Amino acid sequence: MPKIITNKQPNSHMCFVCGLKNKFGLKARFFEIEGKELVGIFDPADEHQGYPGRLHGGIASTILDETVGRAVLIEHKDSWWVTAELSVRFKKPVPIDGPIKVVGRITGSRGRIFEGTGEILLADGTTAVTATAKYFAQPIGDIVENEDFADEMWEVVPESTDPLSIEM
Repeated sequence: MPKIITNKQPNSHMCFVCGLKNKFGLKARFFEIEGKELVGIFDPADEHQGYPGRLHGGIASTILDETVGRAVLIEHKDSWWVTAELSVRFKKPVPIDGPIKVVGRITGSRGRIFEGTGEILLADGTTAVTATAKYFAQPIGDIVENEDFADEMWEVVPESTDPLSIEM
């Protein structure tokens, strides 16, 4: 069932997950969809595999961490956060022969702590990897030295290939 995209989230320059200038990174794009969920999409490279043809488990954990954590931005646009806890469960191998779709959502919050869940979906819609996570909100100045980071290296980059909806 297609879900309407309501917003595209920013990319950074050098982040391993979303950095558009990171030649080793995933260059993932993130889209907010109806229902307060976030979808991350990236095209894996051969360098992202563990066993031949399969996404490395560390990369699966990384994209889940980023997707679930970014779901905080749906309702808290100017917030910054760091991972406090991440638990990942691997159910099926994730092939690297096409785009990978990751879904995340926030399931609760208490003060500066956000909790969420997410999953990597295979092309047929089945779940391959799941995660639960907790994030701690922090001022950007406590995370990076350059407090102008958001103005200088965090931007929405529209692309002609950006979808209007995503099949779920």
